[in-house]
Amino acid sequence: MQKAAHPANLDRNGVLILIRGTLLALDQANKTGNYTVLRDLGSPNFQANSAAGLGDIFANQRKQTLDFGAVAVLEPQLTLLPQIEPNGMLHMAGVFPSVPLQVNFELLFEPVNRQWKIYGVSVNLTSGGPQAPDTPVTGQPKPTDTDPPPDAPSMAVQPKKETKPVKP
Repeated sequence: MQKAAHPANLDRNGVLILIRGTLLALDQANKTGNYTVLRDLGSPNFQANSAAGLGDIFANQRKQTLDFGAVAVLEPQLTLLPQIEPNGMLHMAGVFPSVPLQVNFELLFEPVNRQWKIYGVSVNLTSGGPQAPDTPVTGQPKPTDTDPPPDAPSMAVQPKKETKPVKP
């Protein structure tokens, strides 16, 4: 009987550390052209790739000067919650939503000496933000140049009042 994947027992901070640490290491490797640290953060199976080999694998991203720095401050939205695969690897995927481009990622980690080490990394950038549907929504009239603009919101937003610290 084949074992099925099951949810990983990781807290939110642990997940964020793994995601951000891995993607920032890749970002720095792409920016510097030096993949030694990224390689050394990986599992022994990942380290089977030489630093030069990793440079070749990520050459296209490096040539495009892709910037994954936003992962340091944005919250990821997981599309695949962290799970333990039947082979014992930790698997997760998601997106850092941002405009104009968003960072999509899929990560695999291998357990080594009671730590999760990088085993596989897939990252790309795609258009971020809301996307217009390919086909018009049926039943809604198309606006014309002669239509008046929509009404402004009816609720005013008030600035937050400053609070001064109370002195003892």
